[in-house]
Amino acid sequence: MSVTSKQKVWLLTLRPWLISAVVLVALVLVVQQLAKSNTPAREGKKAAQGSEFLVSAASVVRRDLPVYFNGLGTVTAYNTVTVRSRVDGELLKVLFAEGQEVKAGDLLALIDPRSFRVALEQAEGAQQRDQAQLKNAQIDLERYRGLFAQDSIAKQTLDTQAALVNQYQGTLKANQAAVNQAKLNLQFTEVRAPISGRLGLRKVDVGNFISAADTTGLVVITQVQPIAVLFSLPEQQLPLIRQQLNTGKPLPVQALDRNQSQSLAAGELATLDNQIDITTGTLKLKARFTNSDNALFPNQFVNVRLLAQTLPDALVVPANAVQRGTQGSFVYVLDNSDRVHLRNISLGAVSGEQLQVLSGLQAGERVVTEGVDRLREDMQVKVALPAAFDPVAPQAAPAANSGAAP
Repeated sequence: MSVTSKQKVWLLTLRPWLISAVVLVALVLVVQQLAKSNTPAREGKKAAQGSEFLVSAASVVRRDLPVYFNGLGTVTAYNTVTVRSRVDGELLKVLFAEGQEVKAGDLLALIDPRSFRVALEQAEGAQQRDQAQLKNAQIDLERYRGLFAQDSIAKQTLDTQAALVNQYQGTLKANQAAVNQAKLNLQFTEVRAPISGRLGLRKVDVGNFISAADTTGLVVITQVQPIAVLFSLPEQQLPLIRQQLNTGKPLPVQALDRNQSQSLAAGELATLDNQIDITTGTLKLKARFTNSDNALFPNQFVNVRLLAQTLPDALVVPANAVQRGTQGSFVYVLDNSDRVHLRNISLGAVSGEQLQVLSGLQAGERVVTEGVDRLREDMQVKVALPAAFDPVAPQAAPAANSGAAP
């Protein structure tokens, strides 16, 4: 079937109309799609401007604000002593139990004392012999003095006898020193605790020959009451700590477990190191704990919380209410009609989830703590009222890293 010339002309005339109709339909579909995509945005904007936009708020309050410095610490015994023998001999008895608490002077072990008793007897015998010789020389000296007075002997004989008496007197002093040394060695056969503390594991068994030159020793004693904790803080925190120490008031220190969820012991700052570590920019500090319940153990890892100072009557806001922008820190303040207004503020110290406000707010004003990210100036909002806590007071939170606010 062939197409006539009239039909060709008709088709050529109809084609522009068909193209225009298709383009028109496509434009209508595009406009409808754009209208659908803009509807949620308009509804969201309308909801944000409406009174149904929910936020949480807290009041600006005045309270004493504790400022904490946190660090990582290691429990260290105040004194650690390796108990060694001071004489050579066979270990006869071990009179302690591993892990036992001992006091200074407690008897820990016995070394065979027989050889030392013999040495003492020898020294005492030599002393007794020289005492007899000195006594005889002194009698002769008195006799020579009488004969010299009668001009019966020469002066040299008298002088020789006097020198002999002095010689025996010197010998007796040496004998006395030998006796004292023998007594001391005999006393050293009783190994006693040099300090009070907790014993470790026994390093030598009964029957072994031990020597004063041995480096391993018998046992190690660690003093755990009191006990110390060594920790480090950034050098920026040093001025405040030194300022507080100069007042003479003790700085409280808490030792916390690894998760910082439980307080193990409470003590106070004892001293600071005499120089800053230039590789880390930190300073070492030592805290003292009585450790009466043995909660702290040598070489134990702990988290340390130092109460650097307490700011009295400080103006405080929750940390989640504070936002930061190009012009510094700011908050959204609620007026009496629940409209929000942006307010620039100046911050001071940080204590966990609470911040000190130096300027820009007054006590009693309300600030938005949740829902801040979509707020705009003079927006009408609705304040949620949680039943679990007071809506006008910021919730207390455990202190985390503390220091000066940026």
